[in-house]
Amino acid sequence: MARTLFGTDGVRGRANSHPMTADMALRLGAAAGRYFRRDGSAGNRVVIGKDTRLSGYMLENALTAGLTSTGMNVLLLSPVPTPAVGMLTPSLRADLGIMISASHNPAEDNGIKLFGPDGFKLSDEAEAEIEAMMVTDIPPAPANEIGRAKHVYDGRFRYNERVKSTLPPGIRLDGLKVVCDCANGAAYRTAPEVLWELGAEVIPMGVAPNGHNINDGCGSTKPEAAAALIRETGADVGICLDGDADRVILIDEAGQVADGDQIMALFAERWAREGRLRGGMLAATVMSNLGLERHLKGQGIALHRTAVGDRYVVEAMRSKGLNLGGEQSGHIVMTDYATTGDGLMAGLQFLAAMVGSGEPASVLARRFETVPQLLKNVRYSVGATPLETDGVQAAIRAGEARLEGAGRLLIRKSGTEPLIRVMAEAEDEALMAAVVDDIVGAVEAAA
Repeated sequence: MARTLFGTDGVRGRANSHPMTADMALRLGAAAGRYFRRDGSAGNRVVIGKDTRLSGYMLENALTAGLTSTGMNVLLLSPVPTPAVGMLTPSLRADLGIMISASHNPAEDNGIKLFGPDGFKLSDEAEAEIEAMMVTDIPPAPANEIGRAKHVYDGRFRYNERVKSTLPPGIRLDGLKVVCDCANGAAYRTAPEVLWELGAEVIPMGVAPNGHNINDGCGSTKPEAAAALIRETGADVGICLDGDADRVILIDEAGQVADGDQIMALFAERWAREGRLRGGMLAATVMSNLGLERHLKGQGIALHRTAVGDRYVVEAMRSKGLNLGGEQSGHIVMTDYATTGDGLMAGLQFLAAMVGSGEPASVLARRFETVPQLLKNVRYSVGATPLETDGVQAAIRAGEARLEGAGRLLIRKSGTEPLIRVMAEAEDEALMAAVVDDIVGAVEAAA
C-alpha cells in the first residue's frame, strides 16, 4: 500500500497549505482514531504534544475534533519535546501518540508525527493504512461514545524526571557552565530546567518563543550564535537543540561544532569499553561520514547503514537488537532510555562523559578526522520529478564514474521538504566539488 501523504517523518508542509490544513488534520485524526478503535473498544486514549509554532493551535484543535469524533479520549500535553510524546504514550497507557512539529523547519511549516502504543513511531505499513482510510467514509462514534479532551499539566515534569534518571548514579553537573540553545522550540522550558536541577550553571538562549521565531537564527541547524555566546561567556560546552528537541549539535569550549557522527562515535566507544554496546554495532544512515565508519572499524565496532530518517535507524536497531544509533544531523537514539531521538538526553550523556573523564568538550567531541563531504540542496517545484529526467540521470552516472574507487555519491529526495539533496565524499575536494556542481546544475535545469 503506497504512501503519498506521509514522508520519512510523518506529514509535513507549509501551514494552511496542502497538506498541512485543518481539514487534513481533522480527517487524519478521524482515520487514526478509527484505526486504533477497530475492535470497537471504549476508553481508548491519545496524547498530543506540540512545539511552539503558531499553527500548532489550529492543527491541535482539528486533530482533537477528528479523534474525539471516533471515540478517542485526548490528552493534551502542550509544548513538549517529541521524545516526551514517545515516552508518555506508553506511560499514560495511550493507544496513540501525536507530535505536532516540523522539527528543524522554519516557523511557517508544520508537521504531524504518529507514535504507537509502545512509544515507537508507526511503521510505513500502519501509516499507509491510515492514509488509505482518510479518503473513505470514516464511521463516527455513536453520540454517547464521543471522546473527551483534557489537558495533562504534569507531562513536562514527568519527562524531566525521566531524562534526569538517565545520568549514571552519582553524576552531577556542578561546576559546568553550559550554553543551552533551545531554538525557541519545544524544550524552551524543559532543557534549562533539567540542566539547572542537575547542578549546571545554565546560560539559556532561544527560550522566548512567540509562535514565529522557532529555529530562526538559532538551534541545531544554526549554531553560530551559540558558539559566539560560548566564547563570550567562557562556557565549557554548548547544547543546541532543534525545534522539537529530538536532535542535538554540541559545541566545545572553543566554539567548534560537533555533529551527530562525532557524538555517536564517542558513545559507541565508551559503551563498547563498558560492555553495554549491544551487538557490537552502531546503526547510522547513509549520510554518516566515511570517517565514522573507518574509526569504528579501528575500534572493533561495526556500522550498519540505513535509509535516511531516524525511524529507519530505529527499525534497524529493533530488528538487530541494537541500543545505539542515529544520524549525522544529531538524532541520537538510545533505546535503553528512549524510543526515538532525544537531543537533551544525548546532551546529558555527553556532559556525563565530561564529568566522568575530566576531559574538556574539545577532546571528547573530536573522535575522528572526517573525510571531506559536500552537501548541496536544490529546491524543486511541487509536482516536478527532476531525478527521473535523462539529463539528471546522465549527470549522476558520470559523477559515479569519476568517483569510482575515490569516494562515494548519494543523491536523494528529502522526505520533509521539496529538496533534492546532492552529497559526495572524497579525499580529492576539487573532484568532489566538480561532481556535486555538475549534478546540481542538472537538477536545477530540470527542477
